[in-house]
Amino acid sequence: MSRLAEFRRAEQDLQEQLKQLEKLKNDAGLKKEIEFEEKLQGLMKTYGKSLRDVIAILDPNPAKGGLSSTKPVKTRRARVVKVYQNPHTGELIETKGGNHRGLKAWKEQYGAKTVDSWLRT
Repeated sequence: MSRLAEFRRAEQDLQEQLKQLEKLKNDAGLKKEIEFEEKLQGLMKTYGKSLRDVIAILDPNPAKGGLSSTKPVKTRRARVVKVYQNPHTGELIETKGGNHRGLKAWKEQYGAKTVDSWLRT
């Protein structure tokens, strides 16, 4: 590309950017954001606070990696300990899940419905 063509293209790009800048200057939403930022900066200077201080005040428990996410953190409900008592032997099994070796053996020997009826409340 010749230097003259490069110059004219840069000049044209500059004119387009100036038009875009004028549109942004007249945008009401942008004006409100600029006003808010100026007021916030003034408040921060008045009270001697930094941007990190303001964020810590507004979001005391930030998520990893910055501002808190919009999704609430889900925690799993703790599983309840179930106690089974074998009426034949009097043996007790305490488990939080159905993956217990002894409980599986009982279910295999006596049947799942029968063993489920041995659940103590």
